[in-house]
Amino acid sequence: MKILYAIQGTGNGHITVALEVLPYLMQRGQVDILISGTEVDVTLPYEIKYRFHGLCFVFGKKGGIDYLETYKKARLKKFFREIQSLPVEEYDLVFSDFEPVSAWACYLKNKACIGFSHQAAVANKASPKPKEADLIGQAVLRYYAPASAKYGFHFVPYSKNIFTPIIRRQIREASVTQGKHYTVYLPSYSEKRIIKLLSYFPDQQWHVFSKRRTELFVHENISFYPVTNEAFVQSMVSSQGVFCGAGFQTPSEALFLKKKLLVIPMKGQYEQQCNAAALKLLGIPVLKNIKPKQYKKLKAWTESEAKILLDFPDETEWVLQQIMDAECGRRSETKLPSRDVSSPSKFRNLVLKKIFYQLGS
Repeated sequence: MKILYAIQGTGNGHITVALEVLPYLMQRGQVDILISGTEVDVTLPYEIKYRFHGLCFVFGKKGGIDYLETYKKARLKKFFREIQSLPVEEYDLVFSDFEPVSAWACYLKNKACIGFSHQAAVANKASPKPKEADLIGQAVLRYYAPASAKYGFHFVPYSKNIFTPIIRRQIREASVTQGKHYTVYLPSYSEKRIIKLLSYFPDQQWHVFSKRRTELFVHENISFYPVTNEAFVQSMVSSQGVFCGAGFQTPSEALFLKKKLLVIPMKGQYEQQCNAAALKLLGIPVLKNIKPKQYKKLKAWTESEAKILLDFPDETEWVLQQIMDAECGRRSETKLPSRDVSSPSKFRNLVLKKIFYQLGS
């Protein structure tokens, strides 16, 4: 069996999941790996067959996505050429972890695509949503990487095709201790803003992991580290708590380690707003931003001993077995509609039509 496993390269969570998923898939067949995107710090110990530019979201310095940089780096003609060049028809199964080149290649070439991601769970109607609607964010979740079948991961299994988080072996087998520092990962904020915030708490020790650092930098009680897997894991497992964005993988790992958790959802990032809504329901404190009005919440968090106890069993092999059995049985029965998208302009018009349909619904 030939399997294509496609990974979204924005952020490190997708790579972290791949480290656990790929060994099981490799037991079932020949696996080719695809990565698209440019904002990743963790590497895979496997050969990458396809590397694409894809559609990249770029982190800013003020707590959100830098849409201007995102627009500058969006090369739609190149994206369309990448879609056309990817031979998805040669594979028996295509897994897409919110990866757009593989997903759109399957869509345009009438090939079944298994959406296998946290985003698939967030988009599910049963999952928690923020009070304020975000139609553009909903459209991104739905059409950024379309899939014919969707299986997702969330903090709670809200519906049939939603499972608890995949926790990497390195975290599951770690020796957990209680140190004197807090681990911080806020990649969408500048170091200047982080220093301004954390300097208000001189009695606490902060380990900040920064994408802008290549070596250790110490500012009073704040230590800035470059983002490396080993250092981040060591800091997190020995911390008092974890202060991070409202992504999925890092909060999941913090909860698994029974660490105190505090999150800030990125501005303009609907998925993180949804995660924050879900975490808030679980009792996790959520900051709106890092402005002075939020300092009281951060102080209360450092003084609190409350921890949320959740069970994330190791079900990766069982989940993959269920999905592959279901999709292999469905493959011969699937008949997808034909689509005439033979040029970049037709492709653009198709995407815009879908997005405007979402905005109008």
